[in-house]
Amino acid sequence: MRALAADTLRALQAPLPDLAPDWTSGLRTGDTASGERAAQDRRLPTLLVTTPESVSLLLARADAQERLRHVRLVVVDEWHELVGNKRGVQAQLALARLSGWNPALQVWGMSATLGNLQEALHTLLPSPVPGAPEAPPAALVQGRIDKALQVDVMLPPKVDRFAWAGHMGLALLPQVVQSIEACASTLVFTNTRSQAERWYQALLEARPDWAGTIALHHGSLSQDVRAWVEAGLKAGQLKAVVCTSSLDLGVDFLPVEQVLQIGSAKGVGRLVQRAGRSGHAPGRTSSITLVPTHSLELVEAAAARHALAQGRVEDRHTPRAPLDVLVQHLVTIALGGGFVPEELLAEVRRAPAYAALADHDWQWALQFVRQGGASLASYPDFHRVVPDEAGVWRVPDARLARRHRSNIGTIVSDASMQVQFVSGGRLGSVEESFIARLKLGDVFMFAGRLLELVRTQQMTAYVRVAPRGSAALPRWSGGRMPLSNTLADAMLELLAQAERGVYATPEMQCARPLLELQNVWSALPTPARLVAETLHTREGWHLYLYPLAGRLVHQGLAGLLAWRASQQVANTFSIAVNDYGLELLSAKAVNWAALLPRILGEGTATALGSGLEEEVLASLNATEMARRRFREIARIAGLIFQSHPGEQRSSRQLQASSSLYYDVFAQYDPGNLLLAQARAELLANELDLDRLARTLRGMQAQTLSVHAIARPTPFALPLMVERFRERLSTETLADRLARMVQALEKAADETTGTHTAEAGPPDPARIAWDPPDASGAARPRRQGAADGTVRRPRRRHGF
Repeated sequence: MRALAADTLRALQAPLPDLAPDWTSGLRTGDTASGERAAQDRRLPTLLVTTPESVSLLLARADAQERLRHVRLVVVDEWHELVGNKRGVQAQLALARLSGWNPALQVWGMSATLGNLQEALHTLLPSPVPGAPEAPPAALVQGRIDKALQVDVMLPPKVDRFAWAGHMGLALLPQVVQSIEACASTLVFTNTRSQAERWYQALLEARPDWAGTIALHHGSLSQDVRAWVEAGLKAGQLKAVVCTSSLDLGVDFLPVEQVLQIGSAKGVGRLVQRAGRSGHAPGRTSSITLVPTHSLELVEAAAARHALAQGRVEDRHTPRAPLDVLVQHLVTIALGGGFVPEELLAEVRRAPAYAALADHDWQWALQFVRQGGASLASYPDFHRVVPDEAGVWRVPDARLARRHRSNIGTIVSDASMQVQFVSGGRLGSVEESFIARLKLGDVFMFAGRLLELVRTQQMTAYVRVAPRGSAALPRWSGGRMPLSNTLADAMLELLAQAERGVYATPEMQCARPLLELQNVWSALPTPARLVAETLHTREGWHLYLYPLAGRLVHQGLAGLLAWRASQQVANTFSIAVNDYGLELLSAKAVNWAALLPRILGEGTATALGSGLEEEVLASLNATEMARRRFREIARIAGLIFQSHPGEQRSSRQLQASSSLYYDVFAQYDPGNLLLAQARAELLANELDLDRLARTLRGMQAQTLSVHAIARPTPFALPLMVERFRERLSTETLADRLARMVQALEKAADETTGTHTAEAGPPDPARIAWDPPDASGAARPRRQGAADGTVRRPRRRHGF
């Protein structure tokens, strides 16, 4: 959003001298300098480019109504990025307030990647102000000329029949370098900041002569670095930029000729959005080249093109009445001149997310900002808003007012530490949890450099440039995006074609050896068939299931199936999931062929009711997961604070504070609605209960095909790797993969009558597997520590 805001201001400023010479313009985001903010506080510009958080800060001013009641037009760009989250709810509340002050307010929303356009339209617009002149009906304006979009896939010279997700796809680095060389300017998108750091270093190592002409861009870098990169792209001075979603929101970089996407975009809308960064001018073709990081992503790439050709784009839906955002808004409005509850309730209900807000929930929110609920009434810090003699609710404490303003917003992440050279100069920020794992003298990769940690002090990590050598990659939360349902459905359709021997695209032809082997050893999942595989090893009894519903759904589904199975016979299960399927490893024998039809058929009538909710919550460590979700809610609702003026709190402090509140509410205030919200968000966001219910219904309608396998299939191996990541071993994961794949390739050659060349040095994209024993059962090597003890998987679910 910050890159988009800066780019939008530059684009608007260009014609202003000719079209509106008397207009002034300005930018107000987290990157805006304090001097410019002070100038805006004295007089707002005619045209202001800003973010939902900054608008809320303006609404928190005592003179907000006087300063903002003349706003005539609000344009919400990239509405798809906001409509499905709490930032969009924050924007809805702001629009409801602004339109209350000026009923003639015009509101425009823009997006190129929304599937549910009518719903998005009505979610954006507040309902009419009672008693105001009737406004024109809402209108949907669509371009009549379709934007030309070309999607290519970088095909590897050789496709592994056994591949796993998680490595960086660097095997295609020479082809990526060649593609960048052929164009004047390229954007290289990755899905995570860690992946961006690694690819930037890899490109520099492959082409040292590109130093200074290629750059790195992601949200954790300092504002100066990001501004330099954006200006260089605009001017056509950079040959390539490796970036994350920090540059995919409508930013206009005319010189960009091509876009490369490392790995799957995981969604059709995201693919279109990133492709649109190239050919960003009327009449020009936007193009994107997908760079698969493992063999199954070839199928994802083909599915993305298949869905795109049919015009299928993901829907996005607004959260319904989140109380943490409402509580924050109440304090904001109390600061912005105060409010009368009856009048503000009518205004809040004009925001689509709160149209059905219950009276009980409203009264609870008022009491919560007044005294912190039933269990916190004795503590003055929670008496944030109180009515004055005239019945107007205001914030009486200047200290609480400053604290609220410094923490306005709904973006919640782990506490971050600034990264700064010992000699001065800030590079950006990384998560505190990553720095906490490092020792002084350790080397890590950040901002395109190898850095040595010198010391940490007051939430700042002081570093110096390190010599070349091994380095750790920073880890940021929220990096793993689940497969969208639109893309998953398209994958199943292509797999059904492959089962019939139809490989209609180059990507499917390239993946054909893997898919054919999967079909010979087991079967391919299709819209009509649910594939299950059973395997007995020295570890226990394995079940592999392939619904292709995304990792969030598979996490809930795996726990649910394990819980239902344990109701028949007490058992212990280890769970592994990815976007394609799930693995259950049990300590005792399970006759899955007989059991699966029964446990999949349970709960049909209550697939979307409380029965399924209770089963899902019972099957997982729901209390701990809800506690983690509550931490975010507590931060937005103002119970805990990321920072105070002049102070920033660590992750450990935030976690301890939120856990304390959770325990107090659970024991002394069980009716606290923030606890109920934590549970609801756990089901909706972390487990995607609605999609889980739809997936269950779809699985019940499919034909179940259970296959007893002698060794891991191409679809099963990635799940096995997910479980291996949770263990400690004296061997590296890469070495284990290399031996495992060598044995599997030999068995595959015997099946297909082909011959695989003798394996060379271990490939970092592979692991090891012991050949089947005399009974035919595949036997994974037990990972042992140096003393010979066996390390168990960390994620275990006992019943």
